[in-house]
Amino acid sequence: LKRIRSSEKKRVINRYQHKTTRNAIKKLRELSDKKEAQAMLPSVVSLIDKLAKKNIIHDNKAANLKSGLTRHVAAL
Repeated sequence: LKRIRSSEKKRVINRYQHKTTRNAIKKLRELSDKKEAQAMLPSVVSLIDKLAKKNIIHDNKAANLKSGLTRHVAAL
């Protein structure tokens, strides 16, 4: 029973963090101003790293997301 309670708490927290990161990524991709995007990029990368560290997303997926976002910002 304790395992059920703790895993449910973790699931809710993980879903919240994952959703928050996805929204931040969408917001960053929608930006057209380069300065704003460059300012926002480190915080989004940090969120992605935290998800990968906690095994919410795979390390390779995190790397792909980060490189894609970096390329997007550089192309603006």
